[in-house]
Amino acid sequence: MGAGTATATAVIPQPAAYVVPRSGGFLVLSAHDYRTPRRASIHAIAAELARRGPTRFFSLRYSRLSKWKRDIRLPLDASANTVVRHRGVDCFLWKTTLHPFNTRRRWLRPFEDGLFRHYAARPPAILRQWMREADTIVFESGTAAVFIELARRTNPQARLIYRASDSLSAIDSADYVARALARIAPAMDAIALVSPTMAAEIASRDNVYHIGHGIDPALAEQGDPSPYADGVHAVSVGSMLFDPGAIAAASRAFPQIAFHVIGSGYGRQPGYGDNVSVYGEMPHTETLRYIKHARFGIAPYASARLPAYLADSSLKLLQYDFFGVPAICPEAIVGGYASRFGYAPGDAESIASAVRRALAAPRVRSRRPLDWAQTVDRLLDPAAFPDTRIAAARMRHAG
Repeated sequence: MGAGTATATAVIPQPAAYVVPRSGGFLVLSAHDYRTPRRASIHAIAAELARRGPTRFFSLRYSRLSKWKRDIRLPLDASANTVVRHRGVDCFLWKTTLHPFNTRRRWLRPFEDGLFRHYAARPPAILRQWMREADTIVFESGTAAVFIELARRTNPQARLIYRASDSLSAIDSADYVARALARIAPAMDAIALVSPTMAAEIASRDNVYHIGHGIDPALAEQGDPSPYADGVHAVSVGSMLFDPGAIAAASRAFPQIAFHVIGSGYGRQPGYGDNVSVYGEMPHTETLRYIKHARFGIAPYASARLPAYLADSSLKLLQYDFFGVPAICPEAIVGGYASRFGYAPGDAESIASAVRRALAAPRVRSRRPLDWAQTVDRLLDPAAFPDTRIAAARMRHAG
């Protein structure tokens, strides 16, 4: 970190003599693909697993429909339904004619359920093989949950872990997925939540843990040189629940600031000022330059369906904080973090006020995150770490 960056002194609890056992094989099921330039937390988890043993990554919920949804996996289409080894991980992108989805229509629920039943009952042979051969299977939140029961039948000895990167309600998963998770949740070996506030949606108690996102400490030495010209620069990274209105309001209120919007999933919007630059998908290492050298970061989450757990789980806010970059975000997800400045979505003056406060703020880290090795230690054996336990009061509230 550069000069003037303060670091919190909180100590991360460690068990006295715990050593994570090496496994003979890990399998990850996710709607992400390990090979995409956009990196989510599950990519970092898979990379750490691969350092510990043979690792496979099965990518699902991909079909001909994905073309119309501008799926970020489209560049991988030519290699779909083929095992490809990438950075030490065996990858398989399962492409079907049609994949199940949330119709958002109650009267279509029987059709929707039928799609999911058909999908879950007819996995490719490679998935069954990988399940049989795995010692530990990690299911990322979302459609992967419909395959948990298959994994238990296929390999009763495997350790099954559900990684709740998002709540099912926040990502608008179908009711079928929520019911499947509710059935199997008590029988999972571990359910790892990125925020304790997510416990309310989990139909289990004793196997539920809080395991936040990690971050690579080596990032502190990355992100150079600056991609910016002279002047004041602000950056927004990512597409989750993206609100173009927040960028538009801030850019109009501060024409002297250069705003950089990376990987939002939107093109240039009519309300943006001339001081807004819009970029498509960018390799994670390249985005670090934009984050590290920004005067402040923006987490422009839309107010509709804004999950409270984002205060703890937002990767963009975690990365801003890691580099000591102040950030503006909706008031609902400021949490207890001193480096964040909240605004009311849709309120231009509130957004302008948050920007002014961020401009006046020092570059200070407000938390000390786990690194990815510590995160995966907890994912594989959460009961061994006191800091994974969710307060009894929170669990009672969840019930």
